Amino acid sequence: MDIDYMDGFRCFTFDNNRFADPKSMVDDLHSIGCKSIWMLDPGIKEEKGYFVYDGGSENDVWIKKADGSPFIGEVWPGDCVFPDFTSERIRTWWARLVRDFISNGVDGIWNDMNEPAMTTTTKTMPESNIHRGDADIGGVQNHSYYHNVYGMLMARSTYEGMVMYNTEKRPFVLTRAGFIGSQRYAATWTGDNLSNWEHLHMSLSMVLQLGLSGQPLSGPDIGGFAGNATPRLFGRWMGVGALFPFSRGHSEAGTVDHEPWSFGEECEEVCRLALLRRYRLLPHIYTLFYVSHKKGTPVAAPLFFADPQDTELRKIETTFLLGPLLVCASTLPDKGAHECAHKLPNGIWLPFDFGDSHPDLPVLYLRGGAILPVGLPIQHVGEASLGDDLSLLVALDENGKAEGVLFEDAGDGYGFTQGDYLLTYYVAEVHSSVVSVKVLKTEGSLKRPKRNLNISILLGGGAMISSRGVDGEEVHFTMPSEFEVSSLVATSELDLKERLETIRPIPDMDEPSGQEGTELSKTLIVLKSGDWFLKIVPWIGGRIISMTHVPSDSQWLHSRIEIHGYEEYSGTEYRSAGCIEEYKIVRGHLEQSCVEESKVCLEGDIGGGLVLQRHISILTDNPKIVQIDSSIEARSVGPGSGGFSRLVCLRVRHTFTLLHPTEVVVAFTAINGSKQEISLDSGEVMLEGGLRPNGEWTLVDRCSGLSMVNRFDHRQVSKCLVHWGTSDLNMELWSDERPVSKDTPLRICHQYEVTQT
Repeated sequence: MDIDYMDGFRCFTFDNNRFADPKSMVDDLHSIGCKSIWMLDPGIKEEKGYFVYDGGSENDVWIKKADGSPFIGEVWPGDCVFPDFTSERIRTWWARLVRDFISNGVDGIWNDMNEPAMTTTTKTMPESNIHRGDADIGGVQNHSYYHNVYGMLMARSTYEGMVMYNTEKRPFVLTRAGFIGSQRYAATWTGDNLSNWEHLHMSLSMVLQLGLSGQPLSGPDIGGFAGNATPRLFGRWMGVGALFPFSRGHSEAGTVDHEPWSFGEECEEVCRLALLRRYRLLPHIYTLFYVSHKKGTPVAAPLFFADPQDTELRKIETTFLLGPLLVCASTLPDKGAHECAHKLPNGIWLPFDFGDSHPDLPVLYLRGGAILPVGLPIQHVGEASLGDDLSLLVALDENGKAEGVLFEDAGDGYGFTQGDYLLTYYVAEVHSSVVSVKVLKTEGSLKRPKRNLNISILLGGGAMISSRGVDGEEVHFTMPSEFEVSSLVATSELDLKERLETIRPIPDMDEPSGQEGTELSKTLIVLKSGDWFLKIVPWIGGRIISMTHVPSDSQWLHSRIEIHGYEEYSGTEYRSAGCIEEYKIVRGHLEQSCVEESKVCLEGDIGGGLVLQRHISILTDNPKIVQIDSSIEARSVGPGSGGFSRLVCLRVRHTFTLLHPTEVVVAFTAINGSKQEISLDSGEVMLEGGLRPNGEWTLVDRCSGLSMVNRFDHRQVSKCLVHWGTSDLNMELWSDERPVSKDTPLRICHQYEVTQT
């Protein structure tokens, strides 16, 4: 439940119209196997009569400014005050609020905006704010001292409030901000990501690095938070996200529906298979969490954990380990996991599935020498019991041996700390072609349930042989001959190939929205008028790939369709991949006899309620000039929109062709009045402050006698970069980094003019 359940975004309240009886609603959810997690933010609305604000003011809990008055910052409810979680007294005050809140049937709490984040220009509170921290963590300090631990301390206080309500139940807390030690109190999610392939790819590395940092229970917003997922992107993300330690979906207000069934039958089927995989693997994943609890190891580990000596494994970003289980995913839109070349660590790695192989699901391998415990394909954990059938997948090593472990307890509570658990070590071994599987040893006082045991020996290529027995008793069965194994493997590989060929992958339907000019969004756009001839590729970042000066037949831009040319960026990262989102033509007046001015408007959704927009026009009153107006504008801001989820800047990069590299210079007068010439020998030059061009820089080709003048408003440009290649020149402009609202877009406007010199 995001903040919309609240009364005017006031924490610890419910909207009386939409959530008139939250306890009854939660009871209904429990009856169908669902649990409810409710959001609490640190920002408390400054409003007399609101019980949380009044109680906090009476107890003097708010973070203060340097002058001793409560700090007031703007978040979703408007003006807010913030609890000082650095004090145990104040954490206890918050914990009591949580305790009372839980009585509404709340199963868990989700702490958001707890960096702490605000919708103001600074994005967080001033460093000069004063915290009254306890002596054992630093005492009275300004905010810069406590900023990085604020979110963790809020999660701790929330956790302690849930313990106050029920000491027999394990609290579930989810936090956006954390620090080393957060794993004691909360799960972590990776924040407001974007619905694009790059962020799908990044989510794997983020989960693995959080695991290496001591945060075993983490995951991203599956499908992306900001922007609209496509069917294939969502299904592919669900396929791998269902196997992350923490697995959930979450999307901002104003996006298309991000439920699995919203993207068509093919995507829904992939999501169903992915989630069933998770439930079947829960016995193994739960065991990994027990091991993590005891030893601090990650639940999801990077591939190099399988062989730390192989440095090449450290470069793999689409594969991860769940103990001995290897998950190989694809983050490429045009390739499924089975079509990618996956580098496997040394040793035996045997592929397997649950009869669910699909082009849009990850490929699974089990390490030779491992036994993997597997449960039933249930709909929710409430359906499971210790007496259910248990399956063991066995991958023998080169010596014909394997071992595995399974941890079981009540699934909640703290009885396991008193020995009320069952930890079973299974072993398998081949003697004279007979496989024996048995329990080697156990720990804990929990009695082994009487249950069936299904054992499958992996042979390779997805083939396996199976046998049944009773858990706790030794099971024997005969291995097939080498010829029979080869035949089974060949048959299995052929069946898998035929099955994958008959399954229809999720279609990647990402069509334009039907606005004016959208029929042009999938075609090369030609803009011709006066002295200029431009070619634009809307479907790859709206890139201008050709800028020809007609009278001299000079091609100024250095570009192929997929790289370089003229492009905008929506981030601050240096040498980023740029905007790869598809642009839509929202307005277009192209080469037509009835049109006086040749112009086109393109825009691309970059998430977070933000749009990257470009207007291109060739001026009728001066046909020598082409004008390009680039901007980032906010289309939706406010609660849940992500419109203020990040600071952004506008970067414009144009890469020019150099016909005579040694004869080309970039010439300009700097803001400080100095005359500057930058040549090939200068290498890469970053211009800031008074060294920036004073609104104009000129690319001069002394051999041809032509120059291109690029004019812009220097007040909108904070940095300029000149980077020389062997036959091209990259000139780049940055705007200031700041949040964007509907009233204050980021904008850089160019005028290009070719002159004879």
